[in-house]
Order: sequence, then C-alpha cells, then structure tokens
Amino acid sequence: MFVSYLILSFLSFQKAILARPGGEIIGCDDFLGSDKVVDKCGVCGGDNTTCKVVSGVFKHVLTKIGYHKIVEIPEGAIKINVTEMTKSNNYLALRSRSGRSIINGNWAIDRPGKYEGGGTMFTYKRPNEISSTAGESFLAEGPTNEVLDVYMIHQQPNPGIHYEYVIAAANTISPQLPAQRKPGEPLNGQLDVIDTSNPTENRDSFRDADLHTGQPTGSLPSRHPGRSSYEPDNQVPPLQPPRRNREYNWKQVGSTDCSVSCGKGSRYPIFHCVNRITHEEVSEAFCDVATKPNSEEEPCNHFPCPAFWDIGEWSECSKTCGLGMQYRQILCRHVYANRTHTVQPHRCQSLEKPETTSTCQLKICSEWQIRADWTPCSVPCGVGQKTRDVKCVSNIGDVADDEECNLKLRPNDIENCDMGPCAKSWFLTEWSDRCSAECGEGVRTRSVVCMSNHISSLPLEGCGNDKPPETTTCDNGPCEGKLEWFTGAWSQCSVECGSGTQQRDVICIRKTAEGFTVVSPQECSYLERPPNQLSCLLKSCGAKWFFTDWSTCSKSCEGGFRIREVRCLADDMSHSDKCEAELKPGDTESCNTHECMPEIDEQCKDKYYNCNVVVQARLCVYSYYKTACCASCVKAASRHSGFLGRR
Repeated sequence: MFVSYLILSFLSFQKAILARPGGEIIGCDDFLGSDKVVDKCGVCGGDNTTCKVVSGVFKHVLTKIGYHKIVEIPEGAIKINVTEMTKSNNYLALRSRSGRSIINGNWAIDRPGKYEGGGTMFTYKRPNEISSTAGESFLAEGPTNEVLDVYMIHQQPNPGIHYEYVIAAANTISPQLPAQRKPGEPLNGQLDVIDTSNPTENRDSFRDADLHTGQPTGSLPSRHPGRSSYEPDNQVPPLQPPRRNREYNWKQVGSTDCSVSCGKGSRYPIFHCVNRITHEEVSEAFCDVATKPNSEEEPCNHFPCPAFWDIGEWSECSKTCGLGMQYRQILCRHVYANRTHTVQPHRCQSLEKPETTSTCQLKICSEWQIRADWTPCSVPCGVGQKTRDVKCVSNIGDVADDEECNLKLRPNDIENCDMGPCAKSWFLTEWSDRCSAECGEGVRTRSVVCMSNHISSLPLEGCGNDKPPETTTCDNGPCEGKLEWFTGAWSQCSVECGSGTQQRDVICIRKTAEGFTVVSPQECSYLERPPNQLSCLLKSCGAKWFFTDWSTCSKSCEGGFRIREVRCLADDMSHSDKCEAELKPGDTESCNTHECMPEIDEQCKDKYYNCNVVVQARLCVYSYYKTACCASCVKAASRHSGFLGRR
C-alpha cells in the first residue's frame, strides 16, 4: 500500500503537466476514478498550498517614448495573464531572456494571434480600436521553460498594466518521496511509479504512462537491481513485459505534411511495424515499442511566404457627426519561421494595395432651428434690443448641445432696434412755500424738467423753446439790517454763436437805513444763493452732430461691443440733414478686449505638455482628455462662450 500512496502523491503533482495527445488536461477521474477536483496549482485534490499567485499593477508614469520593462515572468510560471487596464496607443511586448522577440519586437507590431515562446503558447489579443474600450493582453497556460521579460512600447500616458501568474511555492516536496528527487521528476527520462500489488494493472498503467512520455517500455528504471526506485525491499518485483518477435521491425513509411506551405515549417517521420521479409504492415503489437525510432522534427518549406498587405484596424471617425474620415495602417509583410516580419513595400507591388483612408459617418449632424419670432423691442422709443429663441436640434427632434451644430452657421438671436425719437414734455412741480427772503423782495421756485415716457439722456428734439419759468418774485415786507444776496450784471456770452454761458457777481449784503454793507458770504449761507452762471445763445451756428453716452459693454472680457445714438440736430434741437457725413461720430465700438481670467481651480491643471493638440483636435468633449488637459479645455470653453456672445 505504500507504493499506492506514492502513486496518489505523484500523479496529483503531475496533474498540471500531463496531457493526452492533442493537449487535453487529464482530470482526477482519468487517473484513479476519483471525484476530487484540481486546485489552482493543478494538483488533484490539492489545497492551493503548493503554489502561489503573483500579481500586481504597473502604474509608473513614463515620459520617454519606447520600450519600458514592466515585469519578468520566471521559469515554470503557469496561468500567465498580462492585460492593459484601458485601451491606449501603447503596445505590450514580450521577449525571452536570451534576447529573442516573441511579440511586438524590433519596433514591428504583430497582428493578434498565437505565438510560441518560452516553451508555451501565448495568445495575443488587441480589441477593435473603435467599438471596444478594453486594452491589449496576452495569456498562456504555461509552464515556461525560461525567464521572459514583459515590456510596454510607451507612446501615451500609461493607463496601468495588470499582470498575474502562478508559480510553485517553496518546500513543496512530499515527505514520502526520496529527498534526492523533486516531485514529478522522471527518472532516466520516464515515469517509474508502479503499483506492484496488481501485476496486470501495473503493466497497463506503465504502458499508458510510457505513451504519454514517449519512452520505451522494455524495462523499468531502478536504482537497485530487481526493484522499482520507490519500491520497499519487501515488495515483489514487477512483472517483466513479454519479449517481442524478432520477425518484425519498425520502418519509416513517410512523413507528416509540412505544418506550413511556406516560411519554414516542420514535419515528422511516420514509422509502421512491418514484416522483416515481406515489408507488409502489421499491428504495432508485433514490434518492440522500446526499439521504435523517435519521431524527430524535420524542417520543411524553407522558402519565404509571398509578401502580403497587413491591414490594421480603422481609426476612430474624425467627426462625431456628418461625413468624416478614418485611417488605418497598411504594411507590407511576410511570414517566416512562424513570425510575421515587415518588408519593403516594393515586395507587395504586384498586389492591389488596400485603401488607407475612408469616409465615415457615425450619425447625422444636428441643425439650428429658430423656435420663436423676435420679441418686441426692449424700449418704447430710442435704441433698444430684441431677441429670439435659437436651438440646436438633433435629427430626431431633441434639443442638443450647441457644440453638436455648426457654430459658424448659428442664426443671430439678438439684434438692435430703433423705435424712433422719444416724445418729450415739460413737467412742473408746485411753487415752493417759502420766499427766498425773510423780508423785502425775494423769489419762490419750482422744478421744471423735460421728460419722456422712457428714461433717456438723449437731447433729441427737446421739449421746445417755451420753457416755463422756474422762479417768481415774492415780498415779505420791508426789512432793516437784513441779509440778502446781491447780484451784479451778466457778462457777455462766452461764444459768438450757439450755446454759451454768461457770468455775474453774487455778494452778500446787509441793508441799513443809509444803504447796504458787503459782508462775508457765510452770513448769507442760510439763504438760497442766486446762480452766478447762465446759458446764452446769440445766434444760430447751424446743424451739429449730437450723440448719447456709450451703452454698457456686451461682454466683460475677450471682446464685446457697445453702442450709442448719433443724430444731426439744428440749433433748436430739431432733426436736420445738414451735418457733414464724413464728420459723423461712430455709433458702435469694441470694448473689454482683454482676455477673460477664469476662476483658478487648483485641481484643474494640465497633466501633459502638449494639451494644445487636444484642444485643436476638439477632444475636450471626451471625459478622459477633459480631465488630463483640464486647464486648456476650460480656457478653450471660455473662448468659445465669448464667441457665442458676439454672435
């Protein structure tokens, strides 16, 4: 029973490496009819302690374009998985420690597929560049027979590379096995675990094991004559296989087909058991399996395969709507030794070269729609503004963002409007109750203003020349020793034509019986002081250009505009057409042309030096670029909003 126990231990450890012809992994039930399952280490009925999972994420920030080593995969690794966490313009690469490129070596990008290296087969995947967001990956079942290095061909920010593999843990040798040998290590090149308790089963099991290892079955390996290497001294030696008939031998009858039709393939010789004399093929049972020659690999079809155009994936469409362009890479390549190599384009000149550009249309573009008529003018008279509702509408009728439509074709949604001159009238208040002088002759006042039904500072036509008086005389009786303001005569008009001013002296006097005395003006401060200046008009100067103050600027930064009303008026403020047109002042001018300064957000920064390319390519609509180039995208959006304001 000791040998049976060894068989259980040995076969469990060999679970991950033994396979039937064709690569099918043998399950627990294939060996012993057990209902146990294989653990992650490949051990039948194991508890995951004979191996360890090594995994991690490569997140280093790289600046130099080219190959950068990520991780090394040790010899003996299984269940290898290296995956790019997000799609990018970077590529994964794999190279053996001896320097042989397995995937994407020497700046040549291989197509997705299967590539042999390190004693195992790697499956290289590169998802569709348009419809998928998954990154590149390569996977292998292993085990590897040498150390392999994983690289990344860096071209843009690293999105992160996840790697994982399983490797045997230390101290995994079974205590029941001899210390000189590792678990599962063949002796003299073949398996030698035999259960001698059942000679019949022993021969069958041993023959099956030999079929898997390809070793002859003529004798059992033994460290001591007469017993198995794992057999205790008190066990019965195993039965020897029967001797074969010497009338038959092995003969090569041909070879397998070459694995490829060109580009260096391989084939294997085929041996059949034949009669020594007649050379007639017979059952292999008549020949000694131990003498059957090994089917060694033979090279074949060394000549290179014809060159072909290797067609890459289409790029994303250059426009999110409407007719755009997409591009793909076309390389002239050929296959040799199961590897694809890039060659000079003239090697493919006999073939029709596929197109490298194509038109594309992801969806129909949205268009501008005027949803409402112009509103009434914002003022009842004079110059105002009117607005209307303009929306960007998708092809299915939904309101979309303005960026979805062609901003150059956006209809105006604001315009100036002129409602004509504002009508004006004289507005009066009641006379004041108090006389300006406590005694003697004084005046009472009232307010007289020219107003319209709309507040405006425009002179326009005015309210006419018959302005009602603003003062009237009053007399509170004679007074003695009273203070009053005394006014002198008006000076000449300051101009010879048009509107000018006249001046006069105003002094404070004290009346007495003898006359009056000039006193300090402060003593009359409690009295209303008469004006010392007056407008005057000697004669008409002719028509002149009049203009209002400038309106408020339409924008606070990055270029707005402001307007004012300009009119030709005669001396009596009536409309005239006799002004010189070339001297007319402007009614529109630019304002606030300084650059807008957005609020500083410490979290909103450019992570890369070439974010201006992202803005020029209009990639800020994508969340990734909007975050990576936050400052540049916000600045571009601010300029864009300013452009809309000018529209």
